[in-house]
Amino acid sequence: MDKILNNLGLCMRAGQLVVGENLVIDGIRKGEICYVFLANDCGQNTNKQVRDKAKFYNVEICDSYNSLELSNAVGKNNKKVLGVKKSGSNFLKILRK
Repeated sequence: MDKILNNLGLCMRAGQLVVGENLVIDGIRKGEICYVFLANDCGQNTNKQVRDKAKFYNVEICDSYNSLELSNAVGKNNKKVLGVKKSGSNFLKILRK
């Protein structure tokens, strides 16, 4: 498994990850999310909503993984959108290495 995916699991256990499209979009709007993982196999509507919101609020997006990889990394089923909280920016440094 990829090092980033392993660290996503750690970030999830530390409570620094927001899981789900609506929660991530709300977090971006509130300024709580600093980085988004978007599954490359998500639907067109989800893709557009998340990308538009992230672009407007200058939040980076990673779309290098599919929903199965992201779901397995965080230990949940069928998750297509994950957001790293700004309070978890230390995890973001680890994820970017």
